[in-house]
Amino acid sequence: MPQLLVIHHTTSPATEELFDALVRGASTPEIEGVEVARVPALSVGVPDVLGADGYLLVTPANLGYISGALKHAFDLVYYPARDATRGRPYGAVVHGNNDTTGAVRAIETITTGLGWVPVAPVRSVIGAPTKADLEALWELGATLAATVAS
Repeated sequence: MPQLLVIHHTTSPATEELFDALVRGASTPEIEGVEVARVPALSVGVPDVLGADGYLLVTPANLGYISGALKHAFDLVYYPARDATRGRPYGAVVHGNNDTTGAVRAIETITTGLGWVPVAPVRSVIGAPTKADLEALWELGATLAATVAS
């Protein structure tokens, strides 16, 4: 069964809300046959990443960059996964209170190095998530699950 791996660092209520919307979309009953695995960024390992067919990334923007937890996950898996996961789809969301530019750029740079293919541009949410933000993230989760299922 294809697996969608959600790597997340959800330390705030807003980031948790974004994570929940992504997972709801990825787990929609309309898309069958995809396992949605949720692994905190500090717990992710090489087997998790190698065993997945696609990825959803959720992180806050901390001091203009991705969370240290997500950076640690990438540091751990980057070289073992670089060639083995090339061409796999991903989606990502970054939450910030004022600016997410550096965090978005970091995700784009790292995933480009891994050879992952975005199903949509990295989503940036500033401040409290709106209904439109949550709907867009539900759609992102569903799109990625459908991509992995096909």
